[in-house]
Amino acid sequence: MFASPPPSALRHPPRTPRPVPVPRVGGAALPLPGPGAATEDFWGEVARRGTPVVGPDPQGDPGHRAVTFLWRGGPGTRAVQAVPNKLADPRDPRATLMERVPGTDVWHVTLRLGADWQGTYDLLVDEGGGPDQDAPEYAAWLRTRRRTDPHNPRTLPRRWGGEPLHWAALPLAPAQDAWSLPCPGAERGTLSEHLVPSAHLGGTRRVWLYTPAATGTPDNDLTSGIPLLVLLDGEHWGPVLGVAGLLDGLIAAGRVPPVAALLPDSVDADTRWAELTCRPEYLAFLTEDLIPWAAARLPLTPDPARTVIAGQSLGGLTAAWAALAAPHRFGNVLAQSGSFWWPNGPEPEWLTRAIASAPHRPVRFRLSFGRQEWVALPAARRLRAALAQAGYADAEYHEFDGGHDYLCWRAELAAGLPRLLPVPGSGRAPAPATAAGPGASR
Repeated sequence: MFASPPPSALRHPPRTPRPVPVPRVGGAALPLPGPGAATEDFWGEVARRGTPVVGPDPQGDPGHRAVTFLWRGGPGTRAVQAVPNKLADPRDPRATLMERVPGTDVWHVTLRLGADWQGTYDLLVDEGGGPDQDAPEYAAWLRTRRRTDPHNPRTLPRRWGGEPLHWAALPLAPAQDAWSLPCPGAERGTLSEHLVPSAHLGGTRRVWLYTPAATGTPDNDLTSGIPLLVLLDGEHWGPVLGVAGLLDGLIAAGRVPPVAALLPDSVDADTRWAELTCRPEYLAFLTEDLIPWAAARLPLTPDPARTVIAGQSLGGLTAAWAALAAPHRFGNVLAQSGSFWWPNGPEPEWLTRAIASAPHRPVRFRLSFGRQEWVALPAARRLRAALAQAGYADAEYHEFDGGHDYLCWRAELAAGLPRLLPVPGSGRAPAPATAAGPGASR
């Protein structure tokens, strides 16, 4: 039932307009200078507070905030656009264009956001020299005019390289503090890079291996093997985002047991589209090439209930499918913003339809999705409903206030791993390794 669908040429979800307008409001989160006024004091206050500037909700709701993005323009500035992840609609780029206070260098736009929102953003600045603003190609040209936000030092590496992304988090956003948990030097694991031969993909594949410093403690017996995390898109999570530091901190804090991690390289965008779309050769690489290679170097657990496969976007789709297709190896799925819209030929949401018609598998799910992912969110909710109907009663599903965003995925990864790989005695048992019948719950 979970055989791979035929390859699809479709490389993006359905292009649908934003169902509600961009939450733009008038005014700003701080007093703006009047038309023609001097602005030195204003920009001094901006530098002190940092950007974007956050203020109370204009409607008085404590569950929302006014968030003002700012740019100090010059004589040639024609337009400025703020592009928070998945808040702006590519079909309506003018919805987040900034306004200029007449006769000043102040450009601004204010959005009304939930107090638990966090996300990365771009600032696009038209300093002239491009097409006419009414030209069809203008929006695409403006997307090439990225500029650094001078008053926001918080950045996150951009996928596939390039200038880093700025980010912001409102007061009730999920914490990122797990990424800075302390870990004594002697208790830190190692992240090493390898080339792993693959009969199924052909040639070799670059992989990062995280080896925990400890293999067990009196309260954390690992004599049955080290738990395993397989985290897709390893070239970003490993050497770029520094997931080894997260694992070090979680282990040191007793939130997860000492766990090994395999982080395979997705190579490039074209390879990723070819392989992270429920391809049987990629699953064979994971189960027959990669994990046996690592098991020859570390005493890994063979227990699927102590093995997690995790991914985001296409990686989330592949993680969910891989566990359902190979439950003997993957007993836990951590899927974030999974591309569950992925079709089988002309029919969308292939995996959701496969779940509805297949026997129950001994797999536990933790799924998360951004409430701002308006294009793909309906498919995610339908997959959640299909899991519930198929008897996956312990599947966890969480929606965060954010977009298709590594900033949000960092927080979700840190929250999800302790749920799926609990420390013995923490009160949450791992998923059982015994098969359940169709429609059964656990």
